Amino acid sequence: MDADVIVVGAGLAGLVATAELVAAGRKVLVVDQENEANLGGQAWWSFGGIFLVGSPEQKRMGVKDSFDLAWQDWQGSAQWDRLDGEHDEDHWGKQWGRAYVEFASSIKREYLTGKGVKFTPMVGWAERGDGRATGHGNSVPRFHVPWGTGTGIAKPFIDLAREGAQKGLVTFAHRHRVDGLVTSGGAVTGVRGRVLAPDSCERGVSSNRDEIGDFEFTAQAVVVASGGIGGNHELVRKFWPERLGMPPKRMITGVPAHVDGRMIEITAEAGGRLVNRDRMWHYVEGIHNWDPVWPNHAIRILSAPSPMWFDALGRQLPAPFFPSYDTLGTLRYLRTTPGIEQHDHSWFILTTTMIAKEFALSGSEQNRDLTDRDVKAVLKSRVAKGTQREVQAFVDNGEDFVTADTLPELVAKMNALTDEPLLDVDVVTAQVEARDREIGNKYSKDFSVNAIHNARSYRGDKIGRVTAPHRMLDPKHGPLIGVKLSVLTRKTLGGIQTDLESRVLGSDGNPIEGLYAAGEAAGFGGGGVHGKNALEGTFLGGCIFSGRAAGLSLARRVG
Repeated sequence: MDADVIVVGAGLAGLVATAELVAAGRKVLVVDQENEANLGGQAWWSFGGIFLVGSPEQKRMGVKDSFDLAWQDWQGSAQWDRLDGEHDEDHWGKQWGRAYVEFASSIKREYLTGKGVKFTPMVGWAERGDGRATGHGNSVPRFHVPWGTGTGIAKPFIDLAREGAQKGLVTFAHRHRVDGLVTSGGAVTGVRGRVLAPDSCERGVSSNRDEIGDFEFTAQAVVVASGGIGGNHELVRKFWPERLGMPPKRMITGVPAHVDGRMIEITAEAGGRLVNRDRMWHYVEGIHNWDPVWPNHAIRILSAPSPMWFDALGRQLPAPFFPSYDTLGTLRYLRTTPGIEQHDHSWFILTTTMIAKEFALSGSEQNRDLTDRDVKAVLKSRVAKGTQREVQAFVDNGEDFVTADTLPELVAKMNALTDEPLLDVDVVTAQVEARDREIGNKYSKDFSVNAIHNARSYRGDKIGRVTAPHRMLDPKHGPLIGVKLSVLTRKTLGGIQTDLESRVLGSDGNPIEGLYAAGEAAGFGGGGVHGKNALEGTFLGGCIFSGRAAGLSLARRVG
C-alpha cells in the first residue's frame, strides 16, 4: 500500500484530517490536482471568520451567548424539512448541526488556539436575520476574526502537514487528478487518475490540464475533501433551487476555477449517496475584482446596515433585506419578484462617510492589515477616519463603482453601467429623501433606520463598524457612491451524505467501507449541516469539524 489513508484534496478539511492522522502516527498520501502553492485551498483566500459561542471575545464586548440561543438560531436558519421516509436527506445533517453547535460552544476555540490560531478582539455580527426570534439569523455577534484572516486558519494545518512530511508520515502527490475510486471486495481501497503536467502558476491562478501519465494509489481508506461546485457555473445552474427562482444569466465567481465538483460525482459513482444538491450559498453583494487572480474573479462586500439597497429598477428593498441581514432571503427576493427577476444586478447607494467605516471586503488579500497581523495598520484602517486602502482601490478602479456630488449625477452614472437606463432619478430621489427625514430621531418607523440604531447598540459595531445615522444627501458626508452588485457563486450546502464519523453512506444508509468525506464536498458534514441557510463563520468551521471527525475516526480504524 502507498499509505494508511489517502486524502483527496489539499484544502482545509483534508489538511485537518491529515493533522489528526499524523498525530496518531498514521501515514497519509495527500492527492491534489493543483500544485504545492495551493495548499490550504479556498480557506487561504477567505476572511477567516469563525463561529464561536460564549467566547472570551464575546464576553469582552458585552455579548451574552449560550448553546441554547445558538442552537435556536441554527435550527431557525437550517429549516430542515427533509426528515421523512427511509434514509431521509436531512437526518444526518441535523445531527451534524447539533454536534457542531456543541463543538462551537465548548472545545472549538481551545482546539484552534492549541494549533496556533490567534483571534483578534473583533467579533462581527453577520447574518443578522429575518426579523424573527425563531427564524434565520444570528441573535448576537458570533463572527470571530483570526489574526491572519484565512491564512491564519489554514497555515497552522499546512505547517502540520509539512512537519508530517519531514517525519515521513505525509507524502504529497500534487498535479494528480483523481478520476475514480478503486474498490475491492465492496470496500474503497484507493484512487486512480491522470498525472497533470507541472505548472508553476501562483496560488489560485488557473493551471493547465495537460495529461502526461496515469496513476493508481492504494490505502486502507480514502477521504474525499475536494470542495464544492462554486467554480462550475454549469453545475450551479443545474442544481439551482426552485425556491430561489430563476438562476442569473450572468454570475461572477467567488472561488478559483478548480472548485469544480468533480469528486462529488466520482464519489457517487462509487456508491456514495448525494443529498440536498439544490442547497447552496451564493452572495448578492458581489463585485468584479479590478485585480483578478482567477477567471471572473469576484469579491463580496461585507457591509454594515447603513447603505440603501435598491433593486435593478431603483426600488429600495423591503425589510429584512438590508446589508448584513439575510443573504438567501435577499437572493430569493431578487430572483422571484415580478419585474426584476430578469435582471441580474442590484445597487447600493451610500455616502463616503458610510463606506469609510461600513465596507469591508471578503478575502485575505483584501485585508492586508489583518492578514499581515499589523496591529498599527488595523487601528489606522478600522478605527481611525478614512476609507480602508483596499476598499478605496475598488472605488478608484472597480468597474462597479461610481461617485458623484449630487444624486441626479450619480443616477446618471449608474444608468451608464447597464445595457439600458433602468433607474428613474425622481423615483430614487424620493426614496432617499424620505429616509433622510427619518434620521432626525433615535427612533423611526423605517426598519432600515432602526437596523442602524440596533447595530450601534452593540459595542463592537459602534466603535468600528457602523457610522452614526446621517442624511444621505448631507454634502459634508459626500460624495455619494453607487455600487452595482452581482450574484457571486460561493458555497455548496449539500453533497455527500456522511455519519458523525465522516463515513460516506450508501443508498441503503450504511457506511461504505473505507470511504470518508469531509468539508464542502460533504455539505460541511452529513450532506447538509447548514440546512437551507448558513450563519456565517461556519464554512471554515465545518471543514475543521468534519475533517477532524474523519481523522479521529480513521486513526482508530487503520494502521
